[in-house]
Amino acid sequence: MVKTASTMLPLGTKSPDFSLPDTSGKKISLAQFADAPALLIVFMCNHCPYVKAIVDKIVRDARDLAAVGVGTVAIMSNDPTEYPEDSFANMQAVAARHGFGFPYVVDETQQVARVYGAVCTPDFFGFDRDLKLAYRGRLDASGRSPDPTAVRELHPAMLAVARGDAPPAVQHPSIGCSIKWKGE
Repeated sequence: MVKTASTMLPLGTKSPDFSLPDTSGKKISLAQFADAPALLIVFMCNHCPYVKAIVDKIVRDARDLAAVGVGTVAIMSNDPTEYPEDSFANMQAVAARHGFGFPYVVDETQQVARVYGAVCTPDFFGFDRDLKLAYRGRLDASGRSPDPTAVRELHPAMLAVARGDAPPAVQHPSIGCSIKWKGE
């Protein structure tokens, strides 16, 4: 496991399109969120200790944000051949066990992660109603700890984006395991 900090795409960047299969077999695309006031895209996986520490907080925040119309999509881009815990079957099990109320999709070619500039798990991208990048920070400061007292950062930022308000000026990059690229 390599501790990797997310790279900061420029705010205002238009969300790249995607169409990927989720754990129920449906295709999920960017167009499905065209009417949402904001969209949260989370690059994550099953094996990363950083994700494992906060997965229930991701589910909580996605649920709370859905109540105000914010969409969430989790994307798994790791190489499951080298990391079997990230297999599609295990994605299905993790989504069921944690009660994901949002699509968990697989990026088999890893092209979506590359065009987004995702480098770690978890890596958060918050887009406004025009699908322009507005938040590029972390969930909270807990890192590899499930610290329930950590002050939420992602949730209030995405609420502001959904209302059309400015997101926080200071956005701390997410830290996690590096994306496991094929052939590396």
